[in-house]
Amino acid sequence: MANIKSAIKRVRLNNESRAHNISIKTDMRSTIKKVENLVEGKDVENAKAALVSAVTKIDKAVQKGLIHKNKGNRQKARLTKKVNELSA
Repeated sequence: MANIKSAIKRVRLNNESRAHNISIKTDMRSTIKKVENLVEGKDVENAKAALVSAVTKIDKAVQKGLIHKNKGNRQKARLTKKVNELSA
């Protein structure tokens, strides 16, 4: 454990931000799985609504630097492709 006051504060803030980041990433993954489950169940309307929510969560994770920009774009493209194939 750190002895210097500023180092103690850094450790505390790092732990707080780590917990916050984990919750954002978990929420993002949950919305992605929700879209995939709706696609599997062939529920077009709810899948489209969930896709909008998932894209927003992915964009926010990219914006905060939690996932790479290309990974976010890849996830959005794959989800959109699944939903579009369902509705076509």
